[in-house]
Amino acid sequence: MSQVRNELLEQSPLRLMIKLSVPAIIGMVVIGLYSFMDGVFAGQLIGENAMGAISVAYPLTFFNSGIATLIGVGSSSILARAIGKKDTETVDKIMGNLLSLVLIFSTIITIIGIVFTKELLYMSGAKGEILELAIRYLRIVFIGSIFVNFAQSANMVMRGEGLMKKAMLIMGIGAIINIILDPIFITAFGEKGIEGAAVATVTSQILQAVITMIYFVKKSKNVRFHKIRIEKSLIPELFSVGVSAMLMQLMSIVQQTLLYRMAGQYGGNEQVILMGASLRIQAFSFIPLWGISQGLQPVVGTNYGAKLYDRVKKSTNIFIIGATVLACLFWVPIELFPNKVLSLFITNQDIVNKGIVNFRLMYSLFPLLGMMIIGITFFQCIGNGKNAGIMVLLRQIVLFVPAIIVLPKVWGIDAVWFSSPLVDGIVVALSLILLLKEYSKMNHVQYNESM
Repeated sequence: MSQVRNELLEQSPLRLMIKLSVPAIIGMVVIGLYSFMDGVFAGQLIGENAMGAISVAYPLTFFNSGIATLIGVGSSSILARAIGKKDTETVDKIMGNLLSLVLIFSTIITIIGIVFTKELLYMSGAKGEILELAIRYLRIVFIGSIFVNFAQSANMVMRGEGLMKKAMLIMGIGAIINIILDPIFITAFGEKGIEGAAVATVTSQILQAVITMIYFVKKSKNVRFHKIRIEKSLIPELFSVGVSAMLMQLMSIVQQTLLYRMAGQYGGNEQVILMGASLRIQAFSFIPLWGISQGLQPVVGTNYGAKLYDRVKKSTNIFIIGATVLACLFWVPIELFPNKVLSLFITNQDIVNKGIVNFRLMYSLFPLLGMMIIGITFFQCIGNGKNAGIMVLLRQIVLFVPAIIVLPKVWGIDAVWFSSPLVDGIVVALSLILLLKEYSKMNHVQYNESM
């Protein structure tokens, strides 16, 4: 533990960003490949309706992502600060508490997801063949809840410890298995190809969970299983930090469900297909930003725990610049070649041509979102769940819901597409204000401690 701690406290922030973020970004991209490749293979091998079905079902998988994020981000935040304080007693409680929470919450999600699949999908406005395909796909995916939630939350603990390469390698194995199995199972299942895509995903998640468990039981040097039980001393802090991260996932269900519903209401089935492809691409391009923010977590958490506030601020600023550059790497080709990007999912060129202008509009402010993501992660790292939660709720509920309901009444289908960047612009401005305010507070604390 001392070697990892010393690196996080002493190496230059730029070097740490490169060292930690590159494998974290690759790891997060790998996570995104699960649903992304399901959509690509389904669209190419089965048809647009299958791609639309997986896209409509995708937001509901955020129930699992939300649970994994709640437990994983909360646990890794506690871990990073415990490492900074050299608190081995807390470190030893992390994994047993994590597994206990995963088993409880995942069981609930599995039961609710399987029993109420149809009712949940109705909320997205899915109809006809798209609805039926989505039901068949989603029920199988929910069977893997325990495995995916353990694998993802435990992987976040690895990242919180600073072991980005190991985390990336384990996630990479699962994704490669999924990519290999997807076309094989889709083809082998014939008329039930949509079930084949789901079975491929669940199979890869099970294998990834097994590999992760073996690592923490036999290989991990610092963070291992001791007593598998809920640790009451960790719960308040875990939930305080983890809830804001979970809200980001769960509120995405509301956000994307409304986008699909409004796209269908104001533009019909073609707009639903276009929205499905656009949101899949957006979700995938967001993933590297989450990846670089995962690299930030051990740096800020450990230095904040050690009360090295100047390094906390410098590191955060460097990561913001890095996230902005990374966002531009996705934004530029999407704005320049929207036709080719949309065609990855949609084979009907007439539908693609109808969506190019609005697809570009949806991505118009994407370069600014790196700062927002880093801001949310920063507050989670220092244990300030309140500010992180405010930013998440404003972006996905408080501002977005009125905008997506009211604006299309005036501007029609175009407003469905520009509501998101409009709200994002407001939240980016707020994140900058909150970040500068926290910096000022750190300066004040540091000045008082030096007196």
